[in-house]
Amino acid sequence: MARSKRRKKLSPFTVAGVMVLCCVLCGSFTYKTVSLKAESAKYSAQISELKKEKKKLKEEKAEIKDYESYVKTKEYTEEVARDKLGLVYPNEIIFEPNDK
Repeated sequence: MARSKRRKKLSPFTVAGVMVLCCVLCGSFTYKTVSLKAESAKYSAQISELKKEKKKLKEEKAEIKDYESYVKTKEYTEEVARDKLGLVYPNEIIFEPNDK
């Protein structure tokens, strides 16, 4: 009682459908990979720009701190009093040019 095993053959439409599905999946994965790489490059450029801006802002912050400490000095107070208010020390002689 030997039975012959019959194997069902796949129809050509099924094979073609599976191949098309595989191609569509591979194409979509490839497209997504390329778009993600482009987006990653864009973000990397943006990160480098932000790092440059951060460095610049740190330098500005340091300059502002230096200026803040300068403003608290007696030298700055004297400079503002002389330039803006026209104040002088007692017994100080001021020579002004006669440009009239």
